[in-house]
Amino acid sequence: MKSTYRAMQVAKPGALELVERNIPIPGPGEVLIEVEACGICGADAADIERADPTLRPPRVPGHEVIGRIASIGTGAPAIWKVGQRVGVGRFGGHCNECDQCRRGQFQLCRNQPVVGATCDGGYAEMMVARSTGLVSIPDELNAEEAAPILCAGLATFNALKKSGAQAGDLVAVLGIGGLGHMALQYARRMGFKVVAVGRGQDIERDALALGAHVYIDTDVHDAAAKLTDMGGAQAILTTIGNAATVSTVIGGLAPQGRLVVLGIAKDALAVSTRQLVSGERSIAGSVTGSPYESERTLDFSVLSGVRPMIETMPLENAFAAYQRVKRGDVKFRMVLVMGKTHSAS
Repeated sequence: MKSTYRAMQVAKPGALELVERNIPIPGPGEVLIEVEACGICGADAADIERADPTLRPPRVPGHEVIGRIASIGTGAPAIWKVGQRVGVGRFGGHCNECDQCRRGQFQLCRNQPVVGATCDGGYAEMMVARSTGLVSIPDELNAEEAAPILCAGLATFNALKKSGAQAGDLVAVLGIGGLGHMALQYARRMGFKVVAVGRGQDIERDALALGAHVYIDTDVHDAAAKLTDMGGAQAILTTIGNAATVSTVIGGLAPQGRLVVLGIAKDALAVSTRQLVSGERSIAGSVTGSPYESERTLDFSVLSGVRPMIETMPLENAFAAYQRVKRGDVKFRMVLVMGKTHSAS
């Protein structure tokens, strides 16, 4: 093994630079991963734009990491082996000690690192990770397509499971981007009647091809009124960060329907208490999920044929790739590749 590896670190807030670092030795309960691919997520913007300029060495972003275990620290569970294909998502491994962990709510652990923000992530050829944050990767998925499933896939798959909707119910997805394009696929394969809600006609063909039965263009139609005319949505999954737009679709919920919020907005969500009380409607937030839930998402993706639509760029072009993601100039996910990527088979 080489003594150094390449990494893209935050040179200063808003900028990335390619550097060589010494390969670290994993500590107790940790593993060293040889990274094959790392997806670029919209959430990376906060890690890059608002990085601590005093941090030394600077942070390496990226939280959709796929690779192979290169070495294992002491005390890591025996289920992990050198050479095994693994992934790491946004949450870098639960502590097994806090109240949430004791309840089995590992995704809500108070003491886990946030990959790419409070610990180094996957814009690099090597990465150290807590063993409690590891996800086993199915042989049927290559590294590039598995990477976005650890974030966009997991987030939307779990949100749909929490939505309260049952097969045959009307489910709407607001926002057809990196998250929404995965949500449409999962919703269709879960047996829902799927409505895509977006802005403009340019996305309609993609939305229908990805699994939507109906597309509502908010530039032309009142989405809440259209959903109400269809009987109301049992669930609306929102992936966008515009609170005002989200507020306008709440009226399209059916009685006892649920709005599931994934996109984080700067402004407060405006909602009529009458809408909630009179129809027993509800609003819920949903975070990504635990490593076990990641594996369930990956397995369902293999079983049902769900795959992200991706573009790839080499590690050294990470800043240009990030800028394209920031501009919304990607259909629909961008993935950095370190070299040859392949499945175990």
